Amino acid sequence: MREDYEVVIGLEVHAELSTNTKIYCNCTTKFGADPNTHCCPICTGMPGTLPVLNEKVVEYAIKMGLATNCEIAKFSKQDRKNYFYPDLPKAYQVSQYDLPLCERGHIDVMLEDGEKKRIGITRIHIEEDAGKLIHDAYTGDTLVDMNRCAVPLIEIVSEPDIRSAKEAVAYMQTLKSILEYLEICDCKMQEGSLRCDVNLSVRKKGQTEFGTRTETKNLNSFKAIERAIEFETDRQIEELENGGTIYQETRRFDDAKGIGYAMRSKEDAHDYRYFPEPDLAPIVMSDEYVQNLKDNLPEMPHIKKERYMKEFELSEYDAKHLTDSKYTAKFFENTVKLCGNAKAVANWIMSDFAKMLNESEIEIQDSKVTEENLASLIKLIDSGKISSAIAKKVFIDMFNTGEDANKIVEQKGLIQISDEGAIKEVVEKIVEANPKSVEDYHNGKDKAIGFLVGQIMRETKGKANPQIVNKLLKEILDK
Repeated sequence: MREDYEVVIGLEVHAELSTNTKIYCNCTTKFGADPNTHCCPICTGMPGTLPVLNEKVVEYAIKMGLATNCEIAKFSKQDRKNYFYPDLPKAYQVSQYDLPLCERGHIDVMLEDGEKKRIGITRIHIEEDAGKLIHDAYTGDTLVDMNRCAVPLIEIVSEPDIRSAKEAVAYMQTLKSILEYLEICDCKMQEGSLRCDVNLSVRKKGQTEFGTRTETKNLNSFKAIERAIEFETDRQIEELENGGTIYQETRRFDDAKGIGYAMRSKEDAHDYRYFPEPDLAPIVMSDEYVQNLKDNLPEMPHIKKERYMKEFELSEYDAKHLTDSKYTAKFFENTVKLCGNAKAVANWIMSDFAKMLNESEIEIQDSKVTEENLASLIKLIDSGKISSAIAKKVFIDMFNTGEDANKIVEQKGLIQISDEGAIKEVVEKIVEANPKSVEDYHNGKDKAIGFLVGQIMRETKGKANPQIVNKLLKEILDK
């Protein structure tokens, strides 16, 4: 992006709520069923049917509002948002317009450079999802699956406070973390249960009024969000620099090709002809109901992070990365209880474990490595039975097989050699076989000792205790 321009971004985040049934009927919300098997006359909008609001949907929305510092409306209502799509059989969506459940909140996000930024939340409201269109590339036909119709959503609308793709991703990651901790959304972005629309405009630095915005729809990965923002930012700047005009429009981003394209002109609120949903009563809540939900919120990520820094003496960086995911935090705490070495657990989770999870494209809760497995490995290192180098090899086996560390070490004969007599024989053999390195050492070349240690570890297949190796080698060389 050119330095004389500034990008202004607001996100509309849609999170599918983890209720057992849909927002207005008893159909299941379970993902992955055969098309059109989880729907009924109510969620497909048949004439003469009447919706009944799922109370859990309201509860979950309020929990998210409380966790994001929103004001909770004691009186709220639902509205019809009128538009026609083939996957919305009623030709309107039940949403909320002027009286949402939650308003005027904020969250604080930590950026890559350690800076913290507060991003405002305009509103959080409940609504029903639409169905899904399936395009057959071979026949050219389009099929409609109604299973997703009326799956409950909350829409989280941010203020236009975001100024870069990195900030947008940090904001999304923070929201994902909060949703996971509250256990109100499974956040499986690949299944569409957490996705966002990006509202974006650019302006010259120093300019106070906003530029014309576009909306890029349905981005369901952090990578896609970042790439879509970078593409659209560059496109708008280039268009303006060439004397062109930015049109208010809805766009899509093709992540495979790395390009965005226009879908249709962007509607304003009046185009949807909102009016109160006549088949649903207003939502009225008591102070006691809201306070009870507030009192029973789980420990939130930012609070857990501060506790980790005090209780386990971790750096803010380590504590943040361990608490970003509820599942990572749970894995960390359970493992620490089993082995008592918080720093070692943090190091393993954030280094070797994180690397292999990324390469395998899985989350920690889906890994074959259990808390018991990692705790056993750390105990083997702490007791001196295996070296750190051997432990890394054992961990790879654990990750691939799910076997216990003790079993792998025993089966492969990896117990560390700590017998000084046995190690001394190897050290003397290597020293005798490498007179040039010995001479280099005596001439002050520090790398020589590293070479000799490497040869000793190679001779013992990495099983010699490194501390004893270094001690005996120094004693023999310094005679």
